[in-house]
Amino acid sequence: MDLHGCPFPDDCRYVVEEGVWIREGPSGEEWTLGLVAPMVAFVGRLLSLRYRPLNRSVLAGQSLATLESVRATGAIRLPVDGTITERNFALSEHPKLVNDSPYDRGWIARFRPAVPAAARALPDGAAARDLLEAFVLERKVQCYAAFPDAEMIEIGSECSAILARLDDELARRRPEEVVLLVSDDPTSPMEMVRWSDRTGHPVLEHRAEGGLHRFLVRKEPHPRPRLRSPSTGVV
Repeated sequence: MDLHGCPFPDDCRYVVEEGVWIREGPSGEEWTLGLVAPMVAFVGRLLSLRYRPLNRSVLAGQSLATLESVRATGAIRLPVDGTITERNFALSEHPKLVNDSPYDRGWIARFRPAVPAAARALPDGAAARDLLEAFVLERKVQCYAAFPDAEMIEIGSECSAILARLDDELARRRPEEVVLLVSDDPTSPMEMVRWSDRTGHPVLEHRAEGGLHRFLVRKEPHPRPRLRSPSTGVV
């Protein structure tokens, strides 16, 4: 399912006030826990995730780990009593996995609930939808097709100057990194198409909201510029 651009799978249970989801595994004994996409978008790019030195048995509400992002620092808590069976230590070196893949590679921990019925009693996607929507709208959360590694807010600038700065920004970025460009130039949609053709770097997403244009751009490892016919405009 999708909520204002933020994914939230219908096979999860949600604790919106804590910003976490849990998903039952095939055996029904082991569950996985992670952060919901709107919460991940709200806190911004993760800088670190540190697991607490706990015993395997954890009580509901107890902190499993502490995250630090560009906008916040906080605890990640288990919503039910359980026993921790596995932690995703890949996040220690690559915390942005949580941003890029909150429901898959960015999972936080796996556990066995002390009372499986308590885990299954938590709200499913349909039941949690209104709460998640309120979270998104109240905090003006923006989820994108890929999580930005950098943002460029270019208000009041002409597109030619903006694109020159975008070229400079991408030159500093690693391949596959993503930049969010925000512009109020009304010609920017057309100019971004031309820029993408000229540079070979794709525009993954474009949104127009309230006079602002938001472009999500990815740096290609081997960009292939596209030339259009001056007369027809066809590639």
